[in-house]
Amino acid sequence: MGLPVAVTVLGICLCFGVTYGNEAARYDNYRVYEAIPSSNSQLELLNELEQSSDSLIFLKSGNNVGEKFNIVVAPHKLVDFTEALQNEGVRVRLLETNMQSLIDEEKQRMVSKRARGAFDFNDYYELEDIHAWLDKLANQYDQVQLLEGGHSFENRSIKGVKVSYKTGNPGIFVEGGIHAREWISPATVAYILNELLTSTDPKVRNIAENYDWYMFPSVNPDGYVYTHKKDRLWRKTRTPYSGGCFGADPNRNWDFHWAEQGTSNRCNSDTYGGPHAFSEVETKSLSQFIASLKGKIQAYISFHSYSQLLLFPYGHTGEHASNHNDLNEIAKATITSLAKRYGTKYKYGNIYDAIYPASGASVDWAYGTLDVKIAYTYELRPGSGSWNGFVLPPKQIVPTGEETLDSLVTLLEESDKRGYYENCEGC
Repeated sequence: MGLPVAVTVLGICLCFGVTYGNEAARYDNYRVYEAIPSSNSQLELLNELEQSSDSLIFLKSGNNVGEKFNIVVAPHKLVDFTEALQNEGVRVRLLETNMQSLIDEEKQRMVSKRARGAFDFNDYYELEDIHAWLDKLANQYDQVQLLEGGHSFENRSIKGVKVSYKTGNPGIFVEGGIHAREWISPATVAYILNELLTSTDPKVRNIAENYDWYMFPSVNPDGYVYTHKKDRLWRKTRTPYSGGCFGADPNRNWDFHWAEQGTSNRCNSDTYGGPHAFSEVETKSLSQFIASLKGKIQAYISFHSYSQLLLFPYGHTGEHASNHNDLNEIAKATITSLAKRYGTKYKYGNIYDAIYPASGASVDWAYGTLDVKIAYTYELRPGSGSWNGFVLPPKQIVPTGEETLDSLVTLLEESDKRGYYENCEGC
């Protein structure tokens, strides 16, 4: 699902990209604070600040008293921010004095890696590198077919691949990168794709060869490019709207209970659901592609970060889905499997209760519109105790990929036991 954000520099609202001309956003001397509300009035204050202030970046938000908020504060807003929280008695702790230093370190690693010309899973890659790698796989493996799930507003391809070892397999749709700044998501999709082609592990070979895989590492390509070129913390699409505002949240824009819960109607909010369902060409075209596979796609997996959660429908209501008990039991087994390799602890549950109300998400749409009854969202590493989860060190890419693949094997095994997959001859 990802976490909301809004940005300003020197008091000027730059929620639409934080750039002028060729300049890129910088976060020099932006401080990061942890705030923990101990009363409903304190929780209400933090929620009001998140919705009303364009000078604060909420990296992590809490839904309840006692839950942590991690907030990046622009230099000019420090006095107002700290005074407002102190007056209300909110407990505040300084975590970082310069957000830009983390971004600079990450960028330097990427420059060094790209100069060596390698594509592996020890660093993050730009969109053109990922697309070139997908092209290479299609040339290298007979089982790989290039796919296009549509185009972005800036006319970039929503590129993916189908991996199929035999006809009649049930289909698994895997989506990454719908929120632009969540770089571990495309990296994890790419890692799993590579393992489906190269692993010799019998359990991995079983899921690789007995399902057809539709893998899309970056379904918000404009946003992903923007995080590399202009603003590392950008989340949305890049569709221009009135008032100099750009982008909608592509995971609040799907036409299933659109804009009912956890969605802003303010364009400069990072949870802006758009002016109407499927207003974003990315979600509209990708949904049309997925809908063309109705009956073939029998599981939908979406990768996000962060907080180490495994979520399932619904996000628009606390009412349980028809197969809630199955989804719950499958999730329990899945996170148990995930923890075995490195001890990484996940929590699980329906979206509305386990993380926050959020309507118009891709997983809910797949479940509610296309009747895909196995539908999960992973919120990948790090855990909710971290504050810099979007700038996850690249040394964690491979461990994240390994444990997530372990868990995905279990997810498919457990759902198969319950009879959720059928052969799809003629699909």
